[in-house]
Amino acid sequence: MNTEQQLFDETPLRRFEYDDSVVLAADVGAADDASVDVVDGTVIVVAGNEQHEFDVPDTDARAFINHGVLTIEMSLDEGDN
Repeated sequence: MNTEQQLFDETPLRRFEYDDSVVLAADVGAADDASVDVVDGTVIVVAGNEQHEFDVPDTDARAFINHGVLTIEMSLDEGDN
């Protein structure tokens, strides 16, 4: 299943749900200096002079940017299903 939401600055965010995980993906553009990190359940994206933050429910979430696509992977606990 996938749904579409908004990230920051009206960037479309796609949500893909699997048996044991949820993956969020957004095209944030091909900035050479873009970086992402997850700190205490907050995804922090820095590109150029801009910084955006996005809260996620999973404090163990992983995030990365590859070819301008931001991907956030979160595992589902059995209690979350």
